[in-house]
Amino acid sequence: DNYYTAGVLTTANSYIFESFVPTFDATAVARLKAAGGIVLGKMQMGPLATTRATTPDGVVTTVNAWTPNTPEINPGGSSSGSATSVAGRMASSSIGTQTGGSITAPSNAQGLTGLKPTMGRVSLYGIIPLTYTRDHPGPLARDAKDAAIMLQAMAGSDENDPRTQGLPKVPNLVKAATPFRKKGKVVVRWPTRIGVIPDYTAGSSENAVARAAMLATFASLGCEIVDVPLPAEWSLLTGRFNDVRLPERTEPFLEYLRQDLKLFGVSLNSWMQGLFLSGDEYLKGQRAKYVLAERVFDTFFSQCDVVVQTSPVPFDIIGFPEIAFPIGFGTSSSSTGSQTIPLGAIVGGMPFSEDRLLALVAAFQAVTDFHLRRPPDPVVAAPLAARAAAAGALRLTAEEAEALTE
Repeated sequence: DNYYTAGVLTTANSYIFESFVPTFDATAVARLKAAGGIVLGKMQMGPLATTRATTPDGVVTTVNAWTPNTPEINPGGSSSGSATSVAGRMASSSIGTQTGGSITAPSNAQGLTGLKPTMGRVSLYGIIPLTYTRDHPGPLARDAKDAAIMLQAMAGSDENDPRTQGLPKVPNLVKAATPFRKKGKVVVRWPTRIGVIPDYTAGSSENAVARAAMLATFASLGCEIVDVPLPAEWSLLTGRFNDVRLPERTEPFLEYLRQDLKLFGVSLNSWMQGLFLSGDEYLKGQRAKYVLAERVFDTFFSQCDVVVQTSPVPFDIIGFPEIAFPIGFGTSSSSTGSQTIPLGAIVGGMPFSEDRLLALVAAFQAVTDFHLRRPPDPVVAAPLAARAAAAGALRLTAEEAEALTE
């Protein structure tokens, strides 16, 4: 609901835009329509693309399709409505935006394949912003092929967005996402070295076991598994310097902050924090992005072609592409007992390597079935009004919203 849709209410789930009706489609939406896409509806999102999907004042509205009667289980980041619609079989694919994990997180949470492209690969024109230097539009889909079909339509140069111009040509993503066979056996389309960061498979948790099995599968598909160290000062560059995103989100909304703080609902804190980062800190943070990108190239991509990630944030900061995909299933304890939930992985690549990421996941999905499994139809355990009341009783506090914010 942060993508402009001509003649259709577009609120970004915010009091600020509660009556906003655009006169044109966002470039990504227009291209999907031109390619034959049928727009079914607008998806619930986190307020102004922060937190999970709630009302602007923090009342939970959208649940994980795998646990529809347990609203406290998170459906993912701010594009959680997009994920729930696909996982719940209401749509074949959807679109979201990622600034700090809002395509990859809901995809992992709901057993989907989500692709956050390189910054500039898809136009931001006609999308209500969160952070101009980190907003990435992209697809959330059932598998690598569907994600490729979506991105093929969305991607490319746009005269309305300078970030899209002068970039490498968009390759044939659909071909890349078609499983490749050599002598009748599925293999990864291109020789691929997968970088594995320290402690990625450490321990005996469900995640660790699923990750180890994933790497073994990739090895059987012809990939080379390479242990890589983290770049120097990784925690500093991806942690403290991540705060430079805050003034970037504050600046476009200054007039609304001056007008009425209540317009920002439960996510007010992060907009306020953006006012208190000094100019010298902001500039230092921007320089830190270049240091981070340089170290990612020198440490990771001097040794491997793609690298596993435990958080989407580092590659969000520098605008490199990432793909999220299901690798197994685990259990989650909640107020309603233990429940089955999807487990996912994130793999990052070099700029404009979406084709390589898609080819990698397409091969994995050709020999596994995690992407084919769907949540069961919801059991109507109570009248709709009662279930809605139960979900509505779950409200994020300001502190919880801040912890979840992009």
